[in-house]
Amino acid sequence: MEVLIFFIIVFTIYLLANIFIYKKGIHAISGYPVLKKYVRIIFWILVLAFPAGKILEQYYLSQLTDIMIWIGSMWLAALLYFFLISLIIALLRLIQRFWHFMPALFFSNRFKLSVFISSVIVAGIILTTGYYNANQITVKHKDIKISSQTVNNQTLHAVMVSDIHLGTLIDRDHLQKIVKKINALNPDIILMPGDIVDSDLEPVLKHKSGEAFQELTAKHGIYATTGNHEFIGGVKAATEYLEKNDIRFLRDTAIFVDESFYLIGREDREMNRFEDKERKPLSQLTAMVDTSYPVILMDHQPFHPEEAANAGIDFQLSGHTHNGQLWPINYITSALFEISNGYGQVQNMQIYVSSGAGTWGPPIRIGSRAEIVSLNIHFSKDNK
Repeated sequence: MEVLIFFIIVFTIYLLANIFIYKKGIHAISGYPVLKKYVRIIFWILVLAFPAGKILEQYYLSQLTDIMIWIGSMWLAALLYFFLISLIIALLRLIQRFWHFMPALFFSNRFKLSVFISSVIVAGIILTTGYYNANQITVKHKDIKISSQTVNNQTLHAVMVSDIHLGTLIDRDHLQKIVKKINALNPDIILMPGDIVDSDLEPVLKHKSGEAFQELTAKHGIYATTGNHEFIGGVKAATEYLEKNDIRFLRDTAIFVDESFYLIGREDREMNRFEDKERKPLSQLTAMVDTSYPVILMDHQPFHPEEAANAGIDFQLSGHTHNGQLWPINYITSALFEISNGYGQVQNMQIYVSSGAGTWGPPIRIGSRAEIVSLNIHFSKDNK
């Protein structure tokens, strides 16, 4: 019921935003009836493409549904920027009512058409730039020092990759680019804190996309924990499929790696929405380990990192935020999370929140970068 209510709210917001820019756009071309007719048809095709494609692929996965989802996802990004442009224009018109600062030319049909066309061009440039940017995967490097009572002068080279969102939009080709970059780093261990697959597993199965994970190499293995999207699409099927492709899931459990450090994988905090149970409290997870050794936690969503700090975690790895993915949403994620992107410290605990290697919704990034994180973690008794 919670999930259903969430999607109803999201769809309502989506519909209202579309109606807002539709009215503004139609008003801008009101002097051109033929253009208005075609714009109206194209507009509602774009609006319905994504939800219709997502619904149809549940029953008939095909090239048609792929095209619908691609078109609709691009519209999701365009919607944001058309909405911002329409909001600015509406604000200017409101100010005009009181100050009358705009000349009569600004209200002519020709000028309004020019604004309409300019808005479409600007949105097109943003989408093109954002699509290119989303496909340029950068490698971030960070040195981490962790004090230990038991491990002295050891270095672990870990590679972290989160939020791939493998599915219709993030396909096998994109994943192979990620795999190639990770292998080039020659990691000791690969860590994936959630949202490896998107909500629907069927496109991944159809294109055998997950098989690319089998090309990853790391002497201590590949470990993951669940994100909210694994649960949205069916966590059992998602984790079983990924484990068949050499990824080991740590689901509210811990392992001792190379007799040097503990790795804890925590279930996603939204687990209770999809299953009739809660994830284990951190105190129960840390009771599984010897905290005289370094303790690394993978927890998909970086909410309340102080809880992990108080539980004795040395280093937390998270994702989920995408650093907003589309500007200016990064300001929202910054307000929601104490550490919303990159490296930070909470009390004595260090944390890294990755912006992710893939995208959710539109395959576009504006104001954020797709990334893989290379972590040189130094364990030493001398770093206190």
